[in-house]
Amino acid sequence: MKLLDCPLIGKRPITEFDYLGEVRVPPSDADEATWADYVFNRNGAPGVLRERWYHRPTGRWFILDRDTLTDEITGQADAADVRYKEPNYEVPA
Repeated sequence: MKLLDCPLIGKRPITEFDYLGEVRVPPSDADEATWADYVFNRNGAPGVLRERWYHRPTGRWFILDRDTLTDEITGQADAADVRYKEPNYEVPA
């Protein structure tokens, strides 16, 4: 069984979580070409991605930095604590 480390209660079965995808901040004041690039193009190479996850039993959203090749969690934050800036965002230490 695949396990994911919940920041609140530790390792839990992956079936307890919902995956929303990679955190991506949309560009503001973008022309059509920039907006189309944002909507349709992704970097699919394995590596560390910042992703949104929801843990149903605790009712909490988390932002996890996860290596898509090894499934190792390299960073985590409560989604309520994340502040977005263009084009990057910051996760509190």
